[in-house]
Amino acid sequence: MIRKDEVFKIGVIGKPHGVRGEVSMAFTDDIFDRVDCDYLILQIDGILVPFFLDEYRFKTETVALVKFEGIDTAEQARRLTHAEVFFPAKYMETQEEISSWNYFIGFRVEDVCHGQLGTIADVDESTLNVLFAIVDAQGDELLLPAHEEFILEVDHEQKLLKVKLPEGLSDKW
Repeated sequence: MIRKDEVFKIGVIGKPHGVRGEVSMAFTDDIFDRVDCDYLILQIDGILVPFFLDEYRFKTETVALVKFEGIDTAEQARRLTHAEVFFPAKYMETQEEISSWNYFIGFRVEDVCHGQLGTIADVDESTLNVLFAIVDAQGDELLLPAHEEFILEVDHEQKLLKVKLPEGLSDKW
Protein backbone atom coordinates (compact mmCIF):
# COMPACT_ATOMS: atom_id res chain seq x y z
CA MET A 1 0.00 0.00 0.00
CA ILE A 2 1.31 3.43 -0.93
CA ARG A 3 1.30 5.97 1.90
CA LYS A 4 0.78 9.71 1.48
CA ASP A 5 4.20 10.44 3.03
CA GLU A 6 5.87 8.44 0.25
CA VAL A 7 4.59 10.70 -2.54
CA PHE A 8 4.20 14.35 -3.41
CA LYS A 9 1.55 16.01 -5.54
CA ILE A 10 2.54 17.09 -9.03
CA GLY A 11 -0.80 17.70 -10.73
CA VAL A 12 -4.39 16.76 -11.45
CA ILE A 13 -6.08 14.81 -14.24
CA GLY A 14 -8.37 16.82 -16.49
CA LYS A 15 -10.81 15.60 -19.07
CA PRO A 16 -10.26 12.78 -21.58
CA HIS A 17 -8.55 13.66 -24.84
CA GLY A 18 -9.76 11.74 -27.86
CA VAL A 19 -11.21 8.24 -27.86
CA ARG A 20 -8.24 5.99 -27.12
CA GLY A 21 -7.92 6.65 -23.38
CA GLU A 22 -5.66 9.70 -23.28
CA VAL A 23 -6.22 12.29 -20.55
CA SER A 24 -4.99 15.82 -20.06
CA MET A 25 -2.91 16.34 -16.94
CA ALA A 26 -2.28 19.81 -15.52
CA PHE A 27 1.02 19.61 -13.67
CA THR A 28 3.00 21.85 -11.35
CA ASP A 29 6.19 19.79 -11.68
CA ASP A 30 7.52 18.04 -14.80
CA ILE A 31 9.61 15.60 -12.76
CA PHE A 32 7.91 12.69 -14.54
CA ASP A 33 9.76 13.83 -17.67
CA ARG A 34 13.14 14.38 -15.97
CA VAL A 35 13.43 11.33 -13.72
CA ASP A 36 13.34 7.71 -14.83
CA CYS A 37 10.12 6.39 -13.30
CA ASP A 38 7.61 4.50 -15.42
CA TYR A 39 4.52 5.18 -13.32
CA LEU A 40 2.53 7.95 -11.67
CA ILE A 41 0.25 7.60 -8.68
CA LEU A 42 -3.36 8.73 -8.81
CA GLN A 43 -5.66 9.19 -5.85
CA ILE A 44 -8.80 7.22 -6.68
CA ASP A 45 -11.58 7.15 -4.06
CA GLY A 46 -9.05 8.15 -1.37
CA ILE A 47 -6.61 5.36 -2.28
CA LEU A 48 -3.22 5.95 -3.90
CA VAL A 49 -3.02 3.74 -7.00
CA PRO A 50 -0.03 3.38 -9.35
CA PHE A 51 -0.72 3.81 -13.08
CA PHE A 52 1.99 2.85 -15.53
CA LEU A 53 2.74 5.35 -18.28
CA ASP A 54 2.26 4.12 -21.81
CA GLU A 55 3.19 7.46 -23.39
CA TYR A 56 2.83 11.19 -22.91
CA ARG A 57 3.42 14.40 -24.79
CA PHE A 58 3.40 18.02 -23.75
CA LYS A 59 0.49 20.15 -24.92
CA THR A 60 1.63 23.35 -23.15
CA GLU A 61 4.19 24.23 -20.47
CA THR A 62 1.79 23.06 -17.75
CA VAL A 63 -0.39 20.46 -19.49
CA ALA A 64 0.56 17.03 -20.82
CA LEU A 65 -1.54 14.50 -22.68
CA VAL A 66 -1.01 11.18 -20.92
CA LYS A 67 -1.85 7.62 -21.94
CA PHE A 68 -1.80 5.06 -19.10
CA GLU A 69 -1.49 1.30 -19.64
CA GLY A 70 -4.89 -0.39 -19.47
CA ILE A 71 -6.85 2.82 -20.04
CA ASP A 72 -7.95 2.37 -23.65
CA THR A 73 -11.30 4.13 -24.02
CA ALA A 74 -12.69 7.59 -23.38
CA GLU A 75 -15.06 6.08 -20.79
CA GLN A 76 -12.19 4.54 -18.81
CA ALA A 77 -10.30 7.84 -19.05
CA ARG A 78 -13.36 9.79 -17.85
CA ARG A 79 -13.24 7.86 -14.53
CA LEU A 80 -9.84 9.44 -13.84
CA THR A 81 -11.10 13.02 -14.27
CA HIS A 82 -10.17 15.27 -11.30
CA ALA A 83 -7.88 12.63 -9.76
CA GLU A 84 -4.86 14.14 -8.03
CA VAL A 85 -1.53 13.00 -9.48
CA PHE A 86 1.44 12.15 -7.27
CA PHE A 87 5.06 11.20 -7.85
CA PRO A 88 7.00 8.72 -5.69
CA ALA A 89 9.32 10.67 -3.39
CA LYS A 90 11.95 7.91 -3.44
CA TYR A 91 12.90 8.96 -6.97
CA MET A 92 13.62 12.51 -5.77
CA GLU A 93 16.76 11.25 -4.04
CA THR A 94 18.35 10.87 -7.48
CA GLN A 95 17.58 14.52 -8.20
CA GLU A 96 20.12 17.18 -7.37
CA GLU A 97 17.50 19.90 -7.46
CA ILE A 98 14.01 19.87 -5.94
CA SER A 99 11.63 21.42 -8.41
CA SER A 100 8.35 21.44 -6.48
CA TRP A 101 7.56 22.84 -3.04
CA ASN A 102 4.93 20.06 -2.72
CA TYR A 103 7.81 17.62 -2.25
CA PHE A 104 8.16 18.92 1.33
CA ILE A 105 4.63 17.98 2.45
CA GLY A 106 5.09 15.61 5.39
CA PHE A 107 8.52 16.99 6.33
CA ARG A 108 9.10 18.04 9.94
CA VAL A 109 10.38 21.60 10.29
CA GLU A 110 13.03 22.53 12.82
CA ASP A 111 14.23 26.10 13.39
CA VAL A 112 17.81 26.60 14.63
CA CYS A 113 16.65 29.02 17.34
CA HIS A 114 13.17 27.76 18.23
CA GLY A 115 13.43 23.98 17.77
CA GLN A 116 10.62 21.87 16.37
CA LEU A 117 7.92 23.94 14.64
CA GLY A 118 5.73 21.11 13.32
CA THR A 119 5.04 19.22 10.10
CA ILE A 120 4.34 20.69 6.68
CA ALA A 121 0.72 19.80 5.97
CA ASP A 122 0.19 21.84 2.81
CA VAL A 123 1.81 24.25 0.39
CA ASP A 124 -0.06 27.40 -0.57
CA GLU A 125 0.92 28.48 -4.07
CA SER A 126 -2.09 30.74 -4.63
CA THR A 127 0.01 33.90 -4.33
CA LEU A 128 3.39 35.00 -5.61
CA ASN A 129 4.92 34.13 -2.22
CA VAL A 130 4.65 30.39 -1.67
CA LEU A 131 3.89 29.41 1.94
CA PHE A 132 4.37 26.23 3.93
CA ALA A 133 1.37 25.50 6.14
CA ILE A 134 2.95 23.92 9.22
CA VAL A 135 0.80 22.14 11.79
CA ASP A 136 2.34 21.98 15.27
CA ALA A 137 1.73 19.44 18.03
CA GLN A 138 -1.23 21.45 19.39
CA GLY A 139 -2.90 21.48 15.96
CA ASP A 140 -2.19 25.16 15.38
CA GLU A 141 -1.22 26.21 11.87
CA LEU A 142 1.85 28.33 11.21
CA LEU A 143 2.61 29.87 7.83
CA LEU A 144 6.24 30.02 6.79
CA PRO A 145 7.50 31.50 3.53
CA ALA A 146 8.87 28.72 1.32
CA HIS A 147 12.08 30.43 0.36
CA GLU A 148 15.46 28.85 -0.30
CA GLU A 149 17.35 31.41 1.76
CA PHE A 150 15.55 30.26 4.94
CA ILE A 151 16.35 26.57 4.37
CA LEU A 152 19.64 25.49 5.89
CA GLU A 153 19.48 21.73 5.41
CA VAL A 154 17.24 19.09 3.84
CA ASP A 155 17.39 15.57 5.26
CA HIS A 156 15.50 13.41 2.74
CA GLU A 157 15.81 10.20 4.79
CA GLN A 158 14.52 11.72 8.03
CA LYS A 159 12.07 14.00 6.16
CA LEU A 160 13.44 16.95 8.10
CA LEU A 161 13.79 20.55 6.97
CA LYS A 162 16.13 22.72 9.05
CA VAL A 163 15.40 26.42 8.72
CA LYS A 164 16.44 29.76 10.14
CA LEU A 165 13.37 31.94 10.50
CA PRO A 166 13.73 35.50 9.25
CA GLU A 167 13.69 38.49 11.61
CA GLY A 168 10.14 39.46 12.47
CA LEU A 169 8.72 36.00 11.92
CA SER A 170 10.80 34.57 14.73
CA ASP A 171 9.30 37.11 17.17
CA LYS A 172 6.03 35.17 17.05
CA TRP A 173 7.59 32.02 18.54
